[in-house]
Amino acid sequence: MGGSVAAVSSHGSYSFSKPNRDSITLLAGLGVEGDVHAGVTVKHRFRMRKDPSQPNLRQVHLIHEELFDEVREAGFEVAAGELGENVTTRGVDLLGLPTGTLLRLGDGAVVEVTGLRNPCAQIDGFRKGLMKQVVGRDADGKVRVLAGIMGVVVTGGVVRPGDPVGVELPDGPHLPLETV
Repeated sequence: MGGSVAAVSSHGSYSFSKPNRDSITLLAGLGVEGDVHAGVTVKHRFRMRKDPSQPNLRQVHLIHEELFDEVREAGFEVAAGELGENVTTRGVDLLGLPTGTLLRLGDGAVVEVTGLRNPCAQIDGFRKGLMKQVVGRDADGKVRVLAGIMGVVVTGGVVRPGDPVGVELPDGPHLPLETV
């Protein structure tokens, strides 16, 4: 049960998209070194306005590369890093993971999954109509969020494209992901 890292991205200032890098360094308890969202407390601008002392459950943003294939079929071209993610994976069902899953990236980095990314209107600013592709309803009318997952860094390390992604599920019962 695992896959691989397709791309890594970071940006030192607030911007919707993040440029791809040869590698990123994850720092335990902080996030991606040099990334604007790194820190012990929340760095998301909207959430900071509400309560800047909140713990940062959004240190690392991960998206499955397969999402880009899906939205391409609907006419949207999206590449790794363009939706603001730090780690783009291939071959891992990120959205199906329970809260508390440990993702082992590369030789030693570990990220604990905290929840789903809460997509914002900036997605439509990036590509008009894209928001409907990453947020919708399933056949039962339940909201489905496809814009990736968030996590916190448990163990730091360097992560590069091509690195393996190992998945370690938490002891049960498994709690489904909710937006964070």
